[in-house]
Amino acid sequence: MNRRAFISLLGGAAAAWPLAARAQQPTMPVIGFLNAGSLGTGAVLYPVFRQSLAEAGYVEGRNVAIEYRWAEGQYDRLPALAVELARRQVAAIVAVPIPAALAAKAATATIPIVFSVAGDPVKLGLVAGLARPGGNATGVNFFQAELGAKQLGLLRELLPTAVRIGLLVNSANPNVEGETKEATAASSAMGVQIEIVHASDSHQIESAFATLARNRVDALIVGADSFFFNRRLQLATLATRHAIPSVYFARDFAEAGGLMSYGTSLTEVYRQLGIYTGRILKGEKPADLPVVQSTKFEFVINLPTARAIGLDVPPMLLARADEVIE
Repeated sequence: MNRRAFISLLGGAAAAWPLAARAQQPTMPVIGFLNAGSLGTGAVLYPVFRQSLAEAGYVEGRNVAIEYRWAEGQYDRLPALAVELARRQVAAIVAVPIPAALAAKAATATIPIVFSVAGDPVKLGLVAGLARPGGNATGVNFFQAELGAKQLGLLRELLPTAVRIGLLVNSANPNVEGETKEATAASSAMGVQIEIVHASDSHQIESAFATLARNRVDALIVGADSFFFNRRLQLATLATRHAIPSVYFARDFAEAGGLMSYGTSLTEVYRQLGIYTGRILKGEKPADLPVVQSTKFEFVINLPTARAIGLDVPPMLLARADEVIE
């Protein structure tokens, strides 16, 4: 081979090598994040997920990409959004809460799903068992419907003479039956009457509060629901306007002006979502990852709201709160 031919061959090989090297580099995995809510209302929680994911070795934009899909509280949009992510062949789908998890499960039987649900994942058909999920889904189960008795008890401590308690639920939520059943059983045991009102859009929320005020309820429990989480400012404002003492399922409501909140720490839930997603990206199977039972609860009281509706919060109740907003 003459010198000119050798140099040409060497140059061609050098040019081809970077292309071959790039072809061998692994493709950045993509996580699909399916949420029944909206970006704005959950903005405080998404950084928790990303931080937890980063601690597992996956940094968004560096070695993992995240595609977000929000239903904006319109649950009927979730099936199409889930199918869209499945067709995208993402590495995993993170689905929050129950309606999103069910939509993801219906969309794919192969892509790993990491869910967060306030209900029994076995009864919902998401997993075969809590210890051994057995399929393509696992995640975090946190208690919400079961907290109705505790929330009702807090209202009775605040208002010992209360006899009529409202319960606001979203009839579009698959867990609404369990939620109303728990609250009804708890109210019967405490000797109070539960009045159930429904709302699945902002206008119905307005109507529900008008009904509660007209029927002179003594207090209100707001059911655990992603749509209500999105509308927490509206709910807190209406409860104050109508002077209805209310308890909610997440601290974000109290921070938005709600009177009291008692429920699972959503920060802890999103942290665990990040941990499990990281483990799945590293090769672990959802079938082998037990469903996490989140048991970290938070009790928050908003004192300015109590004063606004003319309530004196008992010192013993204040002492038990994890946080008192002054």
